[in-house]
Amino acid sequence: MKKPVRIALFGFGRIGRNIFRIGYDNPNYEFVAISDFGEPESLHYLLMRDSIHGPMKDDFILEDNHLVYGNRRTRLLAGGVPGALPWDAYDVDIVLDTTGAYRKRKELEPHLKAGAKRVIVSKPPIDEIDRIVIPGLNDKEIQSGDRIISTTSATTQVLALTLTVLDREFGVERAMMTTVHAYTSDQPLADAVRSDLRRSRSAVENIIPNETWSPDYVETLIPKFKGKLSGVAFNVPVPNGSCIDLTTEPKVVPTVDEVNAAVKKAAESEFKDLIGYTEDPIVSSDLTASGETLVFDSKATMIAAGKLVKTISWFDNGWGFGKRVLDVVDSYATLNDRVEVQS
Repeated sequence: MKKPVRIALFGFGRIGRNIFRIGYDNPNYEFVAISDFGEPESLHYLLMRDSIHGPMKDDFILEDNHLVYGNRRTRLLAGGVPGALPWDAYDVDIVLDTTGAYRKRKELEPHLKAGAKRVIVSKPPIDEIDRIVIPGLNDKEIQSGDRIISTTSATTQVLALTLTVLDREFGVERAMMTTVHAYTSDQPLADAVRSDLRRSRSAVENIIPNETWSPDYVETLIPKFKGKLSGVAFNVPVPNGSCIDLTTEPKVVPTVDEVNAAVKKAAESEFKDLIGYTEDPIVSSDLTASGETLVFDSKATMIAAGKLVKTISWFDNGWGFGKRVLDVVDSYATLNDRVEVQS
């Protein structure tokens, strides 16, 4: 890259902080601003001491509403709605909207009107945007004209890559997934009133059934699966580490060894750094700070009734996803460089 990408983080919750931790010391990025409703002292504190990932390895000083580290300064701005902050004044290349609150084009466009060149949102969109990008699946299709981009969700990315590998090797007629997901910040620790009655129950005391959008978005991105995917989610009382239990009906029924060999081959070649492969008896906490989109659990592969394939794919639902968001930033930055050279 010719110069660092100037990034503004709109929202500094779990995903935003993970992205910052992953990228702050990378010379390809310059985090020029962070917008959040939290007080600067609280944002600084939560960055420095994380209950999942531990303390920061480097010191950050809070000075006049700036995070100061080395010779860099990141401005902390009071939160607001998209468009309320003058991104042009900070010469922002990309706004990473990690609030999870804005999923419609008309809600995200004000970022562009305020001066951002692109917006990448860390939630699946509700209506038509310029592009949905999953690294390893369709990131080669991006265009310089893309302005509003979604990276979907951690679960959607895991499902898409797992299905892609299995379908190429064995053909997938249909599939059913169950996401076993760590609890999230919007769940109450104690029973509390919520419009979703199941999610009104304590996150740390219950296994809670939940809806998932992931099959619908994978069907959109991979049309051959239209009408062939379904799924459900369960939030469980762990703070980090999730998995997808995927049952597929293949055209050609493989053996357990053939399934594992196919995924291992993909993990070592085309999907290197995106798909991990393990023969260890791992559990959810082993995924903390895993940078892959997923880690395939070869010990869990099963063939049922000579017709169905069951696989388990683990993932860190915050850290690995944060790395994929930055992968998308890289893709557009290098695309810009190529366009400039051609012109």
